[in-house]
Amino acid sequence: MSDTPDSAVRTYTEQHRAAFLDDLAEWLRIPSVSAQPEHDGDVRRSAEWLSGKLAETGFPVTEIWETPGAPAVFAEWPSQDPDAPVVLVYGHHDVQPAAREDGWHTDPFEPVIRDGRMYGRGAADDKGQVFFHTLGVRAHLAATGRTTPAVHLKLLVEGEEESGSPHFRALAEERAARLAADVVIVSDTGMWDENTPTVCTGMRGLAECEIELSGPAQDIHSGSFGGAVPNPATALARLVAALHDSEGRVAVPGFYDGVAELTATERALFAELPFDEDTWLRTAASLATAGEAGYSTLERVWARPTAEVNGIGGGYQGAGSKTVIPSSALVKLSFRLVAGQDPDRVQDLVRVWAEARIPAGIRHRITFAPATRPCLTPLDHPALQAVARAMGRAFGTKILFTREGGSGPAADLQDVLGAPVLFLGISVPSDGWHGPDEKVELDLLLKGVETAAHLWGELADALR
Repeated sequence: MSDTPDSAVRTYTEQHRAAFLDDLAEWLRIPSVSAQPEHDGDVRRSAEWLSGKLAETGFPVTEIWETPGAPAVFAEWPSQDPDAPVVLVYGHHDVQPAAREDGWHTDPFEPVIRDGRMYGRGAADDKGQVFFHTLGVRAHLAATGRTTPAVHLKLLVEGEEESGSPHFRALAEERAARLAADVVIVSDTGMWDENTPTVCTGMRGLAECEIELSGPAQDIHSGSFGGAVPNPATALARLVAALHDSEGRVAVPGFYDGVAELTATERALFAELPFDEDTWLRTAASLATAGEAGYSTLERVWARPTAEVNGIGGGYQGAGSKTVIPSSALVKLSFRLVAGQDPDRVQDLVRVWAEARIPAGIRHRITFAPATRPCLTPLDHPALQAVARAMGRAFGTKILFTREGGSGPAADLQDVLGAPVLFLGISVPSDGWHGPDEKVELDLLLKGVETAAHLWGELADALR
């Protein structure tokens, strides 16, 4: 265990709480909405604000990295210890669009504190979780008497995550030498709930495609031609129906090749979480669970690959009837991927599978979007155990483990840098990411500060 005195970290954090929250509120007032061109200047202003604040924190290197889109912020604080491991922290400073008329009770870009919570766009996703590292590293130094961190600390805070990170991989590849690290810490994630601190061990990857089938050159009369020419809507329906077998498994041949299966330990750890299926279904606005046979709901969402129909259409869909054979039909599919699956190979498998099921006389177009790779850190990895120890010291309780069902750009860092990705977040489901009245629980935010303060010593011990 790192020798950072826990009480000293907590005392320092409490002494600087007010100033820390004032600074965070100032940052939240900058509407850095990357998806809206009218806020391009605000996204840049957000990057400049963060760069200045990191320099004020003590980082001797702070830089704004340009991309073809929004700027990213890079900071670096070398350790005086020559054998210190290198740690890269990832987050983002852009935010989702928000307006009072969306259902906010207050101005989304005028943060307010109410009942122990700070409300404002970006409070949890992701400015609050990026910013707790600034006070965390200062608490680490104050409690240990060090003048530099116990690790060689780097930060990369991108400005386009909420717009799909279109330039992130290219940036990571271009700056790979500057970003080189022994481990990556992602602070753009959360915990199970307010009373159950958890560490995420992985995220699924994502492959998306659009399949368009075309038949007649125009809609034609179903009485005159039906039953005698191929119908693209029928062909598409058969294609979608063939996507899964009767056990809920994806029926694309080779889809499961290489999938990292859940271990008995992982399944037992998932089962420790206080999961209530009825509550989960209410959150999902659904009436029943479904999916691959033989797996629990959490296992399906976190650790199994999936195929979903995101949208489907073709032919007449207005009021009343219009008896035609449509000229075209279209479906949008997404495939969530887990460790062991290569998105490029999955795309090839889906293309071969789909093309083999398209009948003669039907033209097709299959288009894939840029893919995201899955990432997973083994439970016994020393860096993961260091994160769990640091969080356990801050929260004073046992830390459980989760995964994320969604996808993000963190896997690009794992792929480009060849370093394991770990997740440190304190956000909870009630924080309302992307919705009205987004907030962060202030007590949890300060626990994030304490965790970060403990983490650098824990990682230095674990990775030497």
